Amino acid sequence: MIFCVLIFLSSDNVAHAVTETATVASSAQLADLLENEQTRQQLIEQLRGQVAEEPVADSATETTEIDDSLPRRVADTTQLFLTKVLDDLGYTAETLGAMVRGEAVGNVTMAGWKTVLLRFSLVVFVTVIAFIFTRLVAARFFSRINQWTVQSPKVSKRQQHRVNELFLLRKMTAILGAFVIDVAAIALAAIVGYGVVMSLAGPGGVAGMFESLFVNAFVAVELTRALVRVVFATRFPRLRLFTMSDEVAQYWNKWLTVLVEVVGYGMLVIVPVATLMFGAALGNMIRLLIMFGVFIYAIRGIWKHRVEVHDRFMQRANQASVAFFGTLMRLFAKVWHFLAIIYFAVLLVVSQIDPVNALPFMAQATMQSILAIVIGLIVSTILTAILSRRVRLSDDLRAKLPLLEERINSYIPAMLKGLRLLTLAVVVLVILDAWRAFDLTAWLSSASGQATINMVVHIGIVLLIASISWSVIASIIEGRLSGTGEYEASAREKTLLSLLRNAVLIVIVTMTILVLLSQIGINIGPLLAGAGVVGLAIGFGAQKLVQDIITGIFIQLENGMNVNDVVEAGGVFGTVEKMTIRSVGIRTLDGGYHMIPFSSVDVVVNHMRDFSYHMGEYTIAHREDVDHAIQHLHHAFDELMQDEVLAPEILEEITIPGVTAINDKGVTIRVLIKTTPGMQWAVQRGYNRLVKKHFNAANIELPYPHTVVYFGQDKNGHAPAANVQWSSMDKPKQAPFRRGHAPAAGHTPGHLAPAVQGSTDVLGNELEQVVPDDEEQKDI
Repeated sequence: MIFCVLIFLSSDNVAHAVTETATVASSAQLADLLENEQTRQQLIEQLRGQVAEEPVADSATETTEIDDSLPRRVADTTQLFLTKVLDDLGYTAETLGAMVRGEAVGNVTMAGWKTVLLRFSLVVFVTVIAFIFTRLVAARFFSRINQWTVQSPKVSKRQQHRVNELFLLRKMTAILGAFVIDVAAIALAAIVGYGVVMSLAGPGGVAGMFESLFVNAFVAVELTRALVRVVFATRFPRLRLFTMSDEVAQYWNKWLTVLVEVVGYGMLVIVPVATLMFGAALGNMIRLLIMFGVFIYAIRGIWKHRVEVHDRFMQRANQASVAFFGTLMRLFAKVWHFLAIIYFAVLLVVSQIDPVNALPFMAQATMQSILAIVIGLIVSTILTAILSRRVRLSDDLRAKLPLLEERINSYIPAMLKGLRLLTLAVVVLVILDAWRAFDLTAWLSSASGQATINMVVHIGIVLLIASISWSVIASIIEGRLSGTGEYEASAREKTLLSLLRNAVLIVIVTMTILVLLSQIGINIGPLLAGAGVVGLAIGFGAQKLVQDIITGIFIQLENGMNVNDVVEAGGVFGTVEKMTIRSVGIRTLDGGYHMIPFSSVDVVVNHMRDFSYHMGEYTIAHREDVDHAIQHLHHAFDELMQDEVLAPEILEEITIPGVTAINDKGVTIRVLIKTTPGMQWAVQRGYNRLVKKHFNAANIELPYPHTVVYFGQDKNGHAPAANVQWSSMDKPKQAPFRRGHAPAAGHTPGHLAPAVQGSTDVLGNELEQVVPDDEEQKDI
C-alpha cells in the first residue's frame, strides 16, 4: 500500500529514474556507434525514416491509448527496481573482483585511495575532537540550566496557585536554551572541520569532495541527534521534553542514535564515496543494504516496545493537567507504532526510487516536523501559562461593574481552546508542507491563502468585539439588577432591564452570526431577504404572537405591572413572578403558576401602585346604635396604631364614610384605611381582629341569620301560646346585665384588654415584597 501511494505521488521521479537507467544502460553502445562514420550516417537516415513514417496521432487518441493506471505504474516501477538490483549485483561482483586483483576501479588507483583516505581521516579526526571539546564546554552550561530548573520560582502570595505553571514555563525555557547551546556547539565543530578542509586544499585550491561530504553529513547527523537529546536528555533529566525514567531515556536515545548515525553517515558519506570511487552500481547496492538493515532494525525495535510505549503515553495522558494535551497523547499512543512503521517503510522505498533526493528530503521533512511539533508544544505551553492567569480589575471598576471580572474570566477557557486549535492547525500545515503534501509557501502567497488568513483574523476580531460588547452591557445591566451599586433599581427598572438584556443578547448574537457568515464567504443578502419574507409570513400567520408582543411592550412602557406586584390580569389574581416580552407568569394563593399571554390581558388591576386601601364593611344588628359602633371602630384603629409592625405601614387616619347599606341582615358601616402598597391585606387582618374584640367588649351584635317562627292561628284569629317548658334544674343560668343591655342570642360578651404588641400573626408575605417608595414611583 505504501509502495503504491509513493508511486502515485512521485510519478515524475519514477519517469526520471526510468530515463536515467535507460541512458546509463545504452551509453556504451551509443558511443561505439557514433565513433564509426558509416554507422553514424546509417543511424541518422533510420531516424529520419521513422519520423516520416510515423502518423500524426490525435492527442485525444494518444491519451486514451497510454496506460497510465496505478497498477501499470506499480508494475513498471517494480520491474525497473528489480532490473536495477540485478544489474547492480553483477557490476558489484565485477568491481569486487577487480579490487581483489589489485586492478584500478574507475579512475582511482590504489595510490590515489591512500591519499584520499588519509586526508579524509584527518578531517574526521579534527572535526570529532573539536566536537568533543565544544560538547564538554556546553555540558557546563547544561548543568547550570538543569540546576536552574530545580529552583523554586519566586512568586507572591497571590500567585501561589500558579507555581506549577511557572515551573512548566521555566522548564520549556531551559529546554529551548539548551537546544540553542547544543546547536552552537555543533556549528563550532563544523567550522573547525571546514577550516581543516580548506587548509588541505591550499591557497586557491578546491576543497576535497570526500572531506566536504563528511562535514556536511556531520552537521546533518548532529543536528538530528540534538533534537533527539531534546526529547531524552540522558545526562540531564530536567532538560527532557517529557517525563520518563533514566532507563527508558537511555534506551531510546541509544536506539535513535544508531539509526541516525547509520542512515546519516551511510547515505551521506559511504554511499557517495563508493559511487564516486567504484561506480554507481556498488553505491546502489550499499545503499540498499544500509536501508534494508535500518528498516529491519527499526521494525524490530518498534514492534518489541509497542505495548510499553503505549502504556507510558496513556499514563502521561492521564496525568496531563491540560485536557487538550491529554487527548493528543491518547490518540498518539494508539497509532504511534503504525506511524513509525510507515515512516521507515517510506524511507526504504524512497531511498531506492529517488536515491539522490531521498535522504535530504526525509531528513528535512523529519526535522521540520519535529521542530513544528516542539515549537507548537512550547507555544501552547506559553499560552496556557499566560491565559491561565485570572484577570483582576481595579476596585473601582469592580464596584461599578461587579460581574465584569467573572464574565471576562469565563471567556478565557474558550479563548485558550481556540488558540490551541489554531496552533494545532498551523503545526499540521507545516508538517504537511514538510512532506510535500501541501505547499505552504505557495498557499500563503496565493490569493486563497491570503483570503483565508484575512478571514481568520476578521473572525477573531468580530468575536472579540462581540464578546467585549456583551460583557460590558450585560455587566452594567446585571450590576443594576443585583443592587450592589450605590443606586438600587426599582421593580419596574429591574423588569425593563431584564427584557433589555435579553433583547441585547439576541441582537448581538444575530449580528455576530450574520457578520461571520459574510466573512466565510456566504452571501447573506438572500438570507436577509428570505428572513424578511419569513418574518412577514410569520406576522400574518401568527397575529396572536404579534399581539402578545405589542401588548407586552406597551404594558412595560406604561408601567402596568412589575415583578413581585400583586395584580389581577386575565381573570387571575396573584403575584407576578416572571415577565417576558410575550407573557406574564402569576403565582396564585393556592400555589398555582399561571402563564398568561399579554393578548389575553384586557385589564390589569395592580394592587401595588403608589398606595393601597383597606376597605372594610362591618354589619351590625338593627338594634345597635350606629354612632356607638363607629366610636368603637375608632377605638380599634387607635389600638392598631400602637402596633409596632403595622403602624408604620398606615399612611393616614382612618376614614369612616358612614352607613352604606341597611338591609335584612343589618346596618353596614364602611371603613377606609390608607396603607403602603401591598400592606392592605395585613392591615385588614390586624384591624378585623381588633374590631371583633372591641365589639365583643361593647356587646355590639354582629347579626346572626333571623328566622320567624309561626305557630298558626284558629279561624277566630287567636293563636295558641307557645308551649315552652323546662324544669328548675334545666333552667339556664344567665349572667346579670344592666337594663337595656341584654346580650344577643348566642353572643358571648368579652372583656376589653390591651392588645399584645406585634402583629406578625396577621402578616403573610407583604413585607417580603419589593415595593418602591413614592419618590421612586414619581421618578419612574
